[in-house]
Amino acid sequence: MKAKLLFGLRLAASIVLITLCALLMLALAIGTMFMLRRRYSEWLLMPCGSVLLRIWGLRMVVHEHASISTVQTVFVMNHTSSIDMFAIVALGLPNTRFFLSGFLRRFPSLALIGYLVGIFWTVDQAYPNRRTRIFQRACRILARSGESVCLSPEGERVTTGEMGPFNKGAFHLAAALRAPMQPLFIHIPREINPGRSWNVQPGTVYVHIGKPLDTSEWRESDAALIKEQVRDHYVRWMGELNG
Repeated sequence: MKAKLLFGLRLAASIVLITLCALLMLALAIGTMFMLRRRYSEWLLMPCGSVLLRIWGLRMVVHEHASISTVQTVFVMNHTSSIDMFAIVALGLPNTRFFLSGFLRRFPSLALIGYLVGIFWTVDQAYPNRRTRIFQRACRILARSGESVCLSPEGERVTTGEMGPFNKGAFHLAAALRAPMQPLFIHIPREINPGRSWNVQPGTVYVHIGKPLDTSEWRESDAALIKEQVRDHYVRWMGELNG
């Protein structure tokens, strides 16, 4: 009973916080005539992610094997848990937009935040043509804006304890933009990882910042090969972290 009560309180606090963040962001956007999207993330979204982690009893430790890139970059990350979104937002990647599942737009506060910070909403992998158009549109926008972008090549939460298959979208983007790709690895110990649920246990989330990959010689036509090379890197990374 006590555990259920605590879960309910944490969930309610999270909903209130996300709603408050959305309303404050809307007020800020109106006051700045929707001209400071980058600041909405830095001033509100990043602190919101940090507080959400604390609400669920989580501490984030960042291991920088390299500095976080400050030029236009395609950040890629693994995706094993509901926690990942909070952690990557709390990390505060500079001038960065995100790809997220369009399913999250069903929640009004998240839909509003997504609109204000410029989320690229994806569709299910069962609709490859629609996904291609979404990535093509994102590439045009990013080429004009010079912003970075963060996404998971797995395209969905993978809770098997193994690295899921990688999609080509992130690698097409990096090749087309001639932007470096920086791997991020979110390591959540199995005993606290809620997977697809929200049954989060208190503990520590570890975020590893990998060295940027030079994409200057990448070609879009090589995306299928490159994605497997990067996935192999993640598999080795996972093996090292899991001991």
